[in-house]
Amino acid sequence: MNARLLADTYPVLDQAALDLLFSEARTANAFTDEPVSPGQLRMIYELTKFGPTAFNNQPLRITYVSAGESRERLVAHLNENNKQKTLDAPMTAVLAFDAHWHDQLPAVFPHRPQLREGFVENLDLRYGIGRDNAHLQAGYFILAARALGLAAGPMTGFNKASLDADFFPDGSQRSILVANIGYAAEKACSETRLPRLPYEEAVTVL
Repeated sequence: MNARLLADTYPVLDQAALDLLFSEARTANAFTDEPVSPGQLRMIYELTKFGPTAFNNQPLRITYVSAGESRERLVAHLNENNKQKTLDAPMTAVLAFDAHWHDQLPAVFPHRPQLREGFVENLDLRYGIGRDNAHLQAGYFILAARALGLAAGPMTGFNKASLDADFFPDGSQRSILVANIGYAAEKACSETRLPRLPYEEAVTVL
């Protein structure tokens, strides 16, 4: 059953919204020259922040990298096949998790502020929860960009250690994803969508 059939059956978002966010949305590898406005960049975050995370911890940190010297610095850390499309994109975001996200718990989880203490010395647990929930928020980030009519081109093909040493030398953030964003060019995606697993193969109901 696809999203269109679901929309005919259940009181969900209208079909245009489902298409925009899921059914017709594609990863973009090329963009038009139209810029992404500061207001759009802010709104992407304002939507992203409302997605659920463990303890409401919100570990995702976004660094928007404009064209110019900063973009060239960033591109130096990318795999070769990701370099030119990133240079050409109107905006690029480095998505990372805050290595000290636990310090925000008294503010974002005020009814149990004492939880912070359990993460002070346990780096493996803190980094694991931070990374997992930042990946979760990265999904919200992509959907937020799509909701604003933009396309996203997320990439994991980069040297995380060298990028972090360059952009976050104090160790405060750990990168998880780089994403180009903008308005998709006419031939930004392959002509055919790659296959998706059917419900019967991907879902178990116990």
